[in-house]
Amino acid sequence: MLTDIVILAAGQGTRMRSGLPKVLQPLGGKSMLAHVLATAAELAPRRIHVVVGFERAAVQAVFPDAGINWWEQTRQLGTGDALKAALPGLVGAERVLVLYGDVPLLRSATLREFIQQTPGAALGLTTATLCDPHGYGRILRDVAGQVRGIREHKDCQPDEQAICEVNLGMMVLPVAPLAGWLQGLSARNAQGEIYLTDVVAAARADNYAICPFAFADATEAMGVNDPVQLAEMERVFQHRQIRALQLRGLRVADPARVDIRGEVTCGEDCWVDPNVLFVGAVHLGNRVKIGTGAILQDVEVGDDAEILPYSLLEGARVAAGARIGPFARIRPGTEIGAAVHIGNFVEVKAAKLGAGSKANHLSYLGDAEIGTGVNVGAGTITCNYDGASKHRTIIGNDVFIGSDSQLVAPVTIGDGATIGAGSTITKAVPAGGLTLSRSPQRHIPLWQRPRREKQ
Repeated sequence: MLTDIVILAAGQGTRMRSGLPKVLQPLGGKSMLAHVLATAAELAPRRIHVVVGFERAAVQAVFPDAGINWWEQTRQLGTGDALKAALPGLVGAERVLVLYGDVPLLRSATLREFIQQTPGAALGLTTATLCDPHGYGRILRDVAGQVRGIREHKDCQPDEQAICEVNLGMMVLPVAPLAGWLQGLSARNAQGEIYLTDVVAAARADNYAICPFAFADATEAMGVNDPVQLAEMERVFQHRQIRALQLRGLRVADPARVDIRGEVTCGEDCWVDPNVLFVGAVHLGNRVKIGTGAILQDVEVGDDAEILPYSLLEGARVAAGARIGPFARIRPGTEIGAAVHIGNFVEVKAAKLGAGSKANHLSYLGDAEIGTGVNVGAGTITCNYDGASKHRTIIGNDVFIGSDSQLVAPVTIGDGATIGAGSTITKAVPAGGLTLSRSPQRHIPLWQRPRREKQ
């Protein structure tokens, strides 16, 4: 059947205590609405509609190329009124799946099963049985056990509050009678809102079949109303992500202390220590080791490489057998060759290091091309910025850079050259030999340091 999806995302979320619309609050590195849109797209519907209201322009601006049909709920009068705003876009559809922008953990497989188990002319609703149903609408059944309606929590009588079967919110609705059902809804309730859940009673009155679908895992349908719930959902999301990686072979010292804000893929026998953060697209080859406190963002790491503790890598490629850190910073545009060593307090930016090169201590290598087998001494700086433009430093193969050297770009150092410690290099260095720039050492025997007078 021709199925559309409508995502209700118009609420302000006052309990979030945030100027950011609730559906844009981050979960696992992207907004809650982005998660819902991704799940909706996996279902391949005819069209995806999003109903917005609070900070409409800000929400739409985050998804400029998502192929979404946007609809505005001008006043936040409830979920029934919100769906009514999208009715013009449902022309030509046979049924509609209703989702929510603040329910981001839904799996497409679960929703696909829900849709398949709802007959074409029926109303499908999602349920779960909870030990603590507080806050949820209750499922009301008749003496024959058939669903006759949904009562929102604030409208429940004491006997209804004892019901543990609850409404999770997602619905499949036939489009043909939907406009009439929505038009007949009333706001005569405890919250003064037009509840979408009231269409269940309307459908029953019109002799439509009501088909409840029980979620095996109710955490999929968790919604967010405040920062506490958002943090709780973050932990559920992280557990799901880490568990999936573990089942693909990732070894994690403590799953509760690794966060993923993007997508991670890995080969065999990789090891991750606690307090590691993955951001964006990260790929780990085989037998990669990630030390505690490391942050990897949009990084590709080759086989047998090791990222030592508290290193930050962004937008870089690390080849097989390389060793990074501890306390190293690898910035965007960097390519680390095979068996390269980047040590403590070394920063590399937009640079390429050839196989076997080393910079083990306290150096800055920016906008540089460094050959194979190069040794960069402690305190070396490629002076790449003249105050207006960036310039490149080219270092050949088998070069030795002495400690505390400044290479003032643009400059080229030939193969096999040695730069004496403490040198400032401003001109091209030929291959081989020793190049250095030092002032003559002098000793002044009678000179004394200034001393502070005793009080």
